[in-house]
Amino acid sequence: MRNLWKELLIGTGVVTVGFLMYIGVNMLPVLLAAIVGGLLFVGIRTRGNLATAQGGRRTLPKAGQQLSFEEIGGQERAKQELIEALDFLVKPDEIMKFGIRPLKGILLTGPPGTGKTLLAKAAAQYTNSIYVAASGSEFVEMYVGVGAGRIRDLFKEARQKATKAGKSSAVIFIDEIDVIGGKRDGGQHREYDQTLNQLLTEMDGIYTTDSPRILLIAATNRKEMLDSALIRPGRFDRHIQVDLPDKKGRRHILDIHAKNKPLDEDVSLERIAEESFGFSGAQLESVMNEAAIYAMRDDNENVMQQHLSMAIDKVMMGEKTDREATKEERERIAMHELGHAISAELVRPGSVSTVALSPRGQAMGYVRHNPEEDQYLYTKDFLEKQIMIALGGAAAEEIFYGNRSTGSRGDFEQAVNIVRTMVESGLTELGIIDGSMMTPDSWAKISSSVLDKLMDRTKSMLLERRHVFLSSLDILIHEETLSGERFRNIFKNQPDNALTTV
Repeated sequence: MRNLWKELLIGTGVVTVGFLMYIGVNMLPVLLAAIVGGLLFVGIRTRGNLATAQGGRRTLPKAGQQLSFEEIGGQERAKQELIEALDFLVKPDEIMKFGIRPLKGILLTGPPGTGKTLLAKAAAQYTNSIYVAASGSEFVEMYVGVGAGRIRDLFKEARQKATKAGKSSAVIFIDEIDVIGGKRDGGQHREYDQTLNQLLTEMDGIYTTDSPRILLIAATNRKEMLDSALIRPGRFDRHIQVDLPDKKGRRHILDIHAKNKPLDEDVSLERIAEESFGFSGAQLESVMNEAAIYAMRDDNENVMQQHLSMAIDKVMMGEKTDREATKEERERIAMHELGHAISAELVRPGSVSTVALSPRGQAMGYVRHNPEEDQYLYTKDFLEKQIMIALGGAAAEEIFYGNRSTGSRGDFEQAVNIVRTMVESGLTELGIIDGSMMTPDSWAKISSSVLDKLMDRTKSMLLERRHVFLSSLDILIHEETLSGERFRNIFKNQPDNALTTV
């Protein structure tokens, strides 16, 4: 019946317009007004549908998906700081006794994959709060005011769900807060600025009550990009650094992800923790998962140590590929990797674990190093040795072929980055200097000076080890891998039976 009336109205309107045009009435202004009105109506409906769709994505986690702090490994300091901040919600009587103002916001900063989202979920479980999540990209909209409206809806939704569930608090988690919380440039009527202003207003609590209490937790990889008004005390009161885990933390994470996997009794997770220096929690989870896949692929009932080592290689460099190089390219690649390996063995004896010629990811070959103790401070001597290891591949190509190849591109980028670190740490001939004051010509000059000097030292060092190159090349070409122990035996069989240290 409703559709019948709609059809009758449309038909009547068309007939009326046709009749008026027939008798000479100018209907152009009426038609233009109808078109504009229709566009406005569609725009309003679209905005409403977008807001509804965005709101529908923020759903509560199911009861079985709740996460506790005990299930998060490698972030003991961050967890302790976060729990201390959350106690303001859990123990309101104590904080009132000491006259402490409740925290409004907690900012989690750190590299990707370190567990910032997991910490936010655990925070909701710890405080018995409603958990509502969103991403900064959800508030980016071409229509002015839509982003700000979604911020209002997010806080309103959290309050309503907390009230409905009979809870006294709610945790709102916004990932990628830098998308909407970036520094303002003074421009007028920018959509991002309106969204940020609304977020600041909600955090100030101008239109809110004390119950239910809202705690905003945000995460970012780029804290330096955030607007100063957002990160000041009274808004984000706590800034918690969520760093890459140390060796102890990596072992804890591996233990957590190994609980549901059949590990062989000879597996040493301690060694895997040592070999995975610089890995994030997400990468360590991937290592355990990929190792299980390798074990299943080999029809093994248990995950073996070699599966874990292969998984580390895959996470670092990617899966093995089917790319086939020509005989000449394979020999050049082998010489290149041997250059890295010999340089590493000379400057850090016993450091080479494996030399491989098999293509993996974008690399046609690679050198695996034995694990070292976690190190966070580096001397000039250590960094120069790292550069020499990076330059070893190109130096070997120059020695045996008289030129370089594009295979050294990544090595040179690594070496230049180390030079930058040395300059900014005052470890070069420039002394203590502000890197931002360096011109491109200055960077080019100091990089050339440092790298040319170290390249000469590396070539001189490798020239004395031609015997090692020639003895190792045949093994690497035919077997594709050369173990560190076998590699060091070749060193021992040199005519001079000695290793040169740098």
